[in-house]
Amino acid sequence: MDEQLIEHTSQIFKALSDPTRIKILQVLLHKECSVNEIAQQLNMNQSTISHQLKYLKQLHLVKKRREKTMLYYSPDDDHVMNLLEQTIEHTKHTR
Repeated sequence: MDEQLIEHTSQIFKALSDPTRIKILQVLLHKECSVNEIAQQLNMNQSTISHQLKYLKQLHLVKKRREKTMLYYSPDDDHVMNLLEQTIEHTKHTR
């Protein structure tokens, strides 16, 4: 593997190592949501959610869709979402 591929892979694992980002992705696994919906579900500040979504979007882990003045987020990479789901299932079995 070349260095650029290794670095990008490392960045994805870093993104998945943050509890807030895992929570956001977990919410988006079930349905497309706005920042407000995610913030309400997680009982977190909207600016925190927006900041984390920006980071996840830069890594192409989430995508956004505009509907009039609202932005809706959803997963952008099934591979990573499958990895996340498998890791969660693995963790459930090892606790």
